Amino acid sequence: MKVILLEDVKGLGKKGDLVNAKTGYARNFLFPRELAIEATPENKKRWKEKRKLEEARQRKEFEEAIKLKKRIETLNVELKGKAGEGGRLFGSITSSDISKALMDQYDIEIDRRKIEMKDNIKSIGETEVEVRVYPEVLATLKVRVIEG
Repeated sequence: MKVILLEDVKGLGKKGDLVNAKTGYARNFLFPRELAIEATPENKKRWKEKRKLEEARQRKEFEEAIKLKKRIETLNVELKGKAGEGGRLFGSITSSDISKALMDQYDIEIDRRKIEMKDNIKSIGETEVEVRVYPEVLATLKVRVIEG
């Protein structure tokens, strides 16, 4: 029996997928729990319309992510930190600090979890940091740490 999933179902598919399910499984498990609906011609038509809208929304988000990536790659974020001998910082610069600096300096809101760093920045100088603006889109941000 063909069904349209309304939620992710482990072992069957993701939300919005049109899948084949055994009749008993669909009637006794999926339908009562409102995890799926039967793929009637009317439901298929609505599903196709929703799918088109979703694809258009994702395309728009992807285009916006590309624009944001280009903007981020032109920026230089400047952070101040207290340092000792040899330019070694007391403490370190974290992804939260970078996120906050982006908001303060350029009015760009990026979640700290989207800033990918192998380790915190622990010295004065310039460092490049990866920022995930969309699942497949990575931007490189230049972070300059100065003594202050």
